[in-house]
Amino acid sequence: MMNVTRLERNPLITPADVTPYHDDHEVIGVFNAGVAEYEGETLLLLRVAERPITNNPAIVKAPIIDFSEGEGKLHLIEIHEDDSTYDFSDPRTIRYQDKDSTAYLTSLSYIRLARSADGEDFTVDEEPFIYPETKHEAWGVEDPRVTQIDDTYYIQYSAVSEVGVGVGLISTKDFVSYERHGLMLHPENKDVAIFPEKINGKYYTLHRPVPKGIGRPEIWIAESDNLIHWGNHQHLLGLSEDGWDSGRIGGGAIPFKTEEGWIEIYHAADKNDRYCLGAVLLDLENPAKVLAKTNEPLLVPEADYEVSGFFSQVVFSCGVTLQNRDIRVYYGVADTSMAAADMSVDDILAQLTYMKVPEGGTIE
Repeated sequence: MMNVTRLERNPLITPADVTPYHDDHEVIGVFNAGVAEYEGETLLLLRVAERPITNNPAIVKAPIIDFSEGEGKLHLIEIHEDDSTYDFSDPRTIRYQDKDSTAYLTSLSYIRLARSADGEDFTVDEEPFIYPETKHEAWGVEDPRVTQIDDTYYIQYSAVSEVGVGVGLISTKDFVSYERHGLMLHPENKDVAIFPEKINGKYYTLHRPVPKGIGRPEIWIAESDNLIHWGNHQHLLGLSEDGWDSGRIGGGAIPFKTEEGWIEIYHAADKNDRYCLGAVLLDLENPAKVLAKTNEPLLVPEADYEVSGFFSQVVFSCGVTLQNRDIRVYYGVADTSMAAADMSVDDILAQLTYMKVPEGGTIE
């Protein structure tokens, strides 16, 4: 039986712990943080979502960063709720009524650092660490992941704008200054997780394209010589037809290496948008080969802070820290706060169902 221990401090960071960066805004979410270990501390690269405060309940405000005059400036778009052009049913978005597309977001996200000496008690920096700086980030930067390769930390994140959600890449050595590398994957894509070392001379990353026609939102894998240009894309892991992972799946934590293979703690949603965590085991020498996966989730939304929030019934894997054969999984809850749970590698392996090898062949 899987033994999962949620930290007693959960939720570790909530919107009440973070002061707004923008005037006349409220923090509605601190969640889906990238995870790094640096100079003896655990760092959470928080996605902070801020919403403009409105004194008129009939008006919805949409924040964007306007780059029309070069340097980006915060701009608020005001829309009346009785405007039949738009659908306001989802609190996260303002959608067009007559077409399946998003007009605006109701909040602006950026990345802020939280620091802890013990991995449980965090203090949050007052200033943003990464803030929208390009036209492809005009609607925000979201859901960072952090991969350490040697002494450099590569931050992958969703870059959101009116032209879609792409994947940006930034590198840092000290979490003070950083270098931007542009978009590593074009829209529509997200849930990127770069492996922490080269494998047979290649870098690998998980990613999740979002097909609008044929295909479903599932996990793919790609390779690169330089971390900037990615190719040889291969489909890795698909949805079930009717289960906890029947709606969409995507990578979450950066894969970590064990003797048995690469373990990836991923997220999946069912057709009712209930998000859970699962695990997949990938071949050490060829991570495009799936060796085993969990048929049942490792973690499901059960605690109050996981069940209720800005978007309820959500646990969303963000990153892990390792201590021998034990891991701590940091995860976003209900699109609102951050939490963590401890589990063991051996327990995870025991939950895996190994793929059957066809007679006379191997699984690729």
